[in-house]
Amino acid sequence: MSLLTVKGVRIAGFSAGVPKQIVSKIDSINSSDYDASEFIEKTGIKEVHVSDDFAASDLCLAAAEKLLQDLGWEKDSVEGIFFVSQHPDYILPATSCILQERMGLSKECYAMDISLGCSGWVYGLNAASSVLAGHGMKRALLLAGDARKRAKCDFDPLFGFAGTVTALEYTGLEEDVMRFHLGTDGSGYDALIIPDGGSRNPATVDSFKMEEVDGKMMHRMQARMKGMDVFSFSISIVPKSIKKLMAEEKKTAEDYDYFVLHQANTMINEMIRKKIKAKPEQVPYSLHEFGNTSMASIPLSIVTQLKGKVESKPISYIACGFGVGLSWGTVSFRTDGLVISDLVEL
Repeated sequence: MSLLTVKGVRIAGFSAGVPKQIVSKIDSINSSDYDASEFIEKTGIKEVHVSDDFAASDLCLAAAEKLLQDLGWEKDSVEGIFFVSQHPDYILPATSCILQERMGLSKECYAMDISLGCSGWVYGLNAASSVLAGHGMKRALLLAGDARKRAKCDFDPLFGFAGTVTALEYTGLEEDVMRFHLGTDGSGYDALIIPDGGSRNPATVDSFKMEEVDGKMMHRMQARMKGMDVFSFSISIVPKSIKKLMAEEKKTAEDYDYFVLHQANTMINEMIRKKIKAKPEQVPYSLHEFGNTSMASIPLSIVTQLKGKVESKPISYIACGFGVGLSWGTVSFRTDGLVISDLVEL
């Protein structure tokens, strides 16, 4: 895809919510399929926040209430909400419609669900900022969250729960620019897939029968991952996307303050970092204490790793989300006078 530019919209703030319950990888990995020390060394994940008590929308709602308070925004001033998740409350209706009511927003509020995984925050940012730039809205909230709630799978140790909120505001200023590079390779659709449960293969009794997949016993309502396919995609396509965006802006890695990557795992992200020639201090990590939180991982990293460092001065970023689809999105943006809420724990 060609590069996309959105002008006149700024990111005003970030917030995030996670369950209080923490699961240590040392304690939780008891299966003979995994060695805890080896898992931590390869992935960088030491613990995750999980709970069956919360849906992704619950975590996003708590984060949204906190951010609106910290920004001093009246609820009636929010004209749009965009909910990005692959674990909605229901098959229908859209979770964004439910959140409009739960948040007490205007009945004239624009509400949209976006079903994307690891690239979802970047796509959601593009959708929300484009609507603000072109349709007369002033303020919108981008909610991105994941909570797998009993949807256990063979790579469960990687994943944590989180809900995040990004507050967007139309300014009309030329210096408020976001540039995007978005891409898709549907030939890899089955690299990360839940085979049954959709309209292609509706769930039946047989969907829950255990079968051996790559040496593990699973049923067809569990997510399956072709690890090497995901790995190869991540370390080849992602650096190219980031470099393409930097070239468009006629910049090198040293011209940006931070590169905020989707928190896949340490091995993948370090290979990406080295390929784009970014310094370690430019690439924050949240996965060591939150795991892979899918579409929430980029804003969660900003909230937990950059709070206290970026609020009081102009900061330039490149962020990149990549994964299930196969799908990827890279965005460059700047913040100035940013509000970052304290992490909300439920």
